[in-house]
Amino acid sequence: MTAIQIGRIIVKTNGREAGKKGVIIDVINQNYVLVAGPKSLTGVRRRKCNIRHIEPTDKVLSLKRDASDEDVLAAVEEADLKKFMETAIIP
Repeated sequence: MTAIQIGRIIVKTNGREAGKKGVIIDVINQNYVLVAGPKSLTGVRRRKCNIRHIEPTDKVLSLKRDASDEDVLAAVEEADLKKFMETAIIP
């Protein structure tokens, strides 16, 4: 099992954003994380998300806790993962 950690790229599995990718920017407790897309890149809004509704990938970005959408976007571009993030997975 891939660890739930800040900076981990995830795929949402439930809800209107199912199949879209985002980044964990905070771990709230053992059941919830704060996820950001950022919306301008992937369409995923910054929101609290149950860890049962996400699938972690093997990719991790170097981010600080509660990073802004601009910081997340800069980290995605720095890691050369912009094309990977834009591509949605059909559930």
